[in-house]
Amino acid sequence: MKIYYEEQIKVEEQKNLLKRPAQIGTVDLESIQRLCLDVKEQGDRAVRNYSQRFDSATPDTFRVPQEEIDAAAKIISPEFRKALEQAAMNIRAFHALQLRSTQQVETVAGVRCWREVRPLETVGLYVPAGSAPLPSTVMMLGIPAQLAQCKRIILCSPPRTNGKVDPFVLATAQFIGITEIYCVGGAQAIAAMAYGTESIPKVDKIFGPGNKYVAAAKQFVSNDPDGAAIDMIAGPSEVLILADETALPEVVAWDCISQAEHDPDAQAVVVTTDSKLAKALEEALTQIPTNIPRNDIVQKALSKSFALVAKSLDSAIQFVNDYAPEHLIINVKNAEALVPKIQNAGSVFLGAYAPVTAGDYASGTNHTLPTSGAARWFSGLTVESFQKTITFQSLTKNGLQALSPTLIAFAEAEGLYAHSKSVTCRLS
Repeated sequence: MKIYYEEQIKVEEQKNLLKRPAQIGTVDLESIQRLCLDVKEQGDRAVRNYSQRFDSATPDTFRVPQEEIDAAAKIISPEFRKALEQAAMNIRAFHALQLRSTQQVETVAGVRCWREVRPLETVGLYVPAGSAPLPSTVMMLGIPAQLAQCKRIILCSPPRTNGKVDPFVLATAQFIGITEIYCVGGAQAIAAMAYGTESIPKVDKIFGPGNKYVAAAKQFVSNDPDGAAIDMIAGPSEVLILADETALPEVVAWDCISQAEHDPDAQAVVVTTDSKLAKALEEALTQIPTNIPRNDIVQKALSKSFALVAKSLDSAIQFVNDYAPEHLIINVKNAEALVPKIQNAGSVFLGAYAPVTAGDYASGTNHTLPTSGAARWFSGLTVESFQKTITFQSLTKNGLQALSPTLIAFAEAEGLYAHSKSVTCRLS
């Protein structure tokens, strides 16, 4: 991991540190658009062709039979089932706090305004399972959708080499009550949910992370009037660790590795005011056993990661906010004192005992988060992501009378005669 010193680098070089190693721009967008349009026009036939091409699998039916889901639920260990129970309870408790209630305001005597919440009717959840299955993502997407009371929740996940969905994904889905599951992955799954096929229903909105091809497909279908809305464009996982002299180098090192093992394009960034910590971290990373699982992925990701020694805590925090990380670990003394200064981050982990792993699985917060600096304007997934609001207003005659001078003045200023007349004809 390369070390940079803020006092020694130019402003332009520091700006370059904010850039992510991988962006959607590296994808052949024309081929992704062609795939999406093929699915739009040909339905199941195109999905089968692309599934065979990219996953070497063409199931007899895309929908996973109930008996296969039941069988998966029986083979998981008691330990994993206990973990499901704990994680689901925590995730449900945290997300239940996000449920919105109807509130009214009388803006003028006789003029009442309010909003009412409505769930999205049909939503599609995408759960990747390329280099590793992600049963935790089933809960992170499925539980908020259920709390939002979406009428239909479908789930797509790619086939393994045996042509079937990962059993941990199936068992987790059944555990939380989702049984409409389809064995299809990649960009073709996104297109199938966006446009609908003979077998896979069209959804109103698509949720879930994925590789750069999935992200490119989500971007395309969200711009097509015939497609579907999406939660966000999520890139490779990333963590920024803000650490001081109280942080243990070994802990910081494993925090870096835990993000690096996600993807070769993942990034771990350490910002510290302590140059000794930066050098100790560099040494700790060289001590990583080479036989750990996914070591090739770890090494590729760490080659794109770095540490920055900041001049002061204030300049370190400024870099944090400029970088806008998906995950932010604040491993400093009195970490909670820095909370008011954090402006841009997807999810924040405070103190020496708060690893990202907690939020990934079971602390209760959601792990579907904005990446690539999008935390400057996006939030992580919430119950509200699965809902919409409709505004209502009710006016009495006296209320309209009181508001009419204002309404007529605006209508006349904008040259819209009928707008004015729709008010005066009610009062004459």
